[in-house]
Amino acid sequence: MKKTTFTALAFIGLLGTAVSWSSTDNSMKTESQARPEVSKSETKAQTYKIRYGLLSKNGTKILSGSHDVGSFLAENMATGDVYDTYYSGGFQALPQYYEGIPEGTYTFSAMQGQGAWTGYGSVVATVSDAQVDADGYITVYIPITWEE
Repeated sequence: MKKTTFTALAFIGLLGTAVSWSSTDNSMKTESQARPEVSKSETKAQTYKIRYGLLSKNGTKILSGSHDVGSFLAENMATGDVYDTYYSGGFQALPQYYEGIPEGTYTFSAMQGQGAWTGYGSVVATVSDAQVDADGYITVYIPITWEE
């Protein structure tokens, strides 16, 4: 009698497990059939390459030379994510680059370098396909607000 009860319970347990697996598989198939698969290229958000320069107090665009810049920053206005070039804190050669900024509206700025001889303002700009230049970059000029 014990052997028959044990066999019956074991059979019911296996049957329950098999039914639960098959119902899970069916729901997964139904779910995947309801929505088409998305390719890897579609799920990966497009990103853009930023080229940083400076804008002098008299309006001249600067893309060369060594300048007292600690870091260039881009803060996404919607998400608050900050993308920082951080190349130490002293003088940096221009242009500086950052690769991998997603589309959106950003506040671009620069931090003072070690010498603190230059102050920088900020620029609000949209990052999208429309701003990409012939070199494949979006060039952002950070304004110099004061110099010593």
